[in-house]
Amino acid sequence: MLDRYGRRINYLRISVTDRCNLRCVYCMPEEGVQQFSHEKVLTYDEITRIVSIAAGLGITRIKLTGGEPLVRKGLPDLVRMLKALPGIEQVTLTTNGVLLKEMLPELTEAGLDGVNISLDTCDRALFMKIARRDSLDRVLEGIEAAQQYQGLSVKLNCVPVSGEPDDILKIVSFAKDYPVHVRFIEMMPIGLGKQFFASPEESAGVTAGKSAGLSGEEIREIIEKRWGPLEEVSDTLGNGPSRYYRCPGLTGKIGLISAVSHPFCDSCNRVRLTSDGFLKACLQYDSGADLRELLRSGAEDAQIAEAMQKVIYEKPASHSFSVQNISHEEAKIMSQIGG
Repeated sequence: MLDRYGRRINYLRISVTDRCNLRCVYCMPEEGVQQFSHEKVLTYDEITRIVSIAAGLGITRIKLTGGEPLVRKGLPDLVRMLKALPGIEQVTLTTNGVLLKEMLPELTEAGLDGVNISLDTCDRALFMKIARRDSLDRVLEGIEAAQQYQGLSVKLNCVPVSGEPDDILKIVSFAKDYPVHVRFIEMMPIGLGKQFFASPEESAGVTAGKSAGLSGEEIREIIEKRWGPLEEVSDTLGNGPSRYYRCPGLTGKIGLISAVSHPFCDSCNRVRLTSDGFLKACLQYDSGADLRELLRSGAEDAQIAEAMQKVIYEKPASHSFSVQNISHEEAKIMSQIGG
């Protein structure tokens, strides 16, 4: 389906839970959050029905996210249910990796096509500071295990909070011997991530919305200084906006997702479903449709499809990452924003 700006929307990100076994500083408060009651979270059958309707509107690719999706019991069953739907070409998962090693056999047997693993640092002390949990070893074990499954696409997602060149290069090294795509994501001023941005009082002489972290260009400079020139590739290596590069000496590719310094809204192809059933067209805005209410009030598929069509068609032209906007927004956790 096309939105009003002519963008083809074929990708749905689904938050299956608001719960997480880490407390990353840009995602969730240290004390955690008041969790949704079990009754408020969509069931697997409800998610499957929504995806089946979405497939009829042109959605072909699904990303399961959270919170941490692997903390929800029976997730491989959902993967299997979604993979069986006509029109769904790909089901992938984004995870912090803590539970990945143990669950990979069931997930791959269910038909999982790919996994994106978050790893912001290889330094144990810094990992503890960012995630507020001592789980680095388990994440690294999950990454190693994922590389053993042929046919499973493996990507690492790094939000370079520290900005230390050595730390960034350690993450890059995962692409040296394996076809693992390493992607660096600029910190975005949404949810708790806005604390990393200059306030209006601090922004004199600074670009509005400038992050305390590194831009995509700064990350690229660090990588090229060590590994040589990055050459952009035209291959489609993912569902979203990452620009991928090949580099001498690396088996995998390097991806840069620069939503702040180089917005890519003109080619955005996604909508998002929160764990309590709210369909959002953009991660920054709260507009959308309560699909859970429609499902549980007995709405027909055609009514649900109509609500989804409206959200997609009215998708905003772009986000608005500015100091003025982010300073007045509520600091929500990522599962409330849309994964």
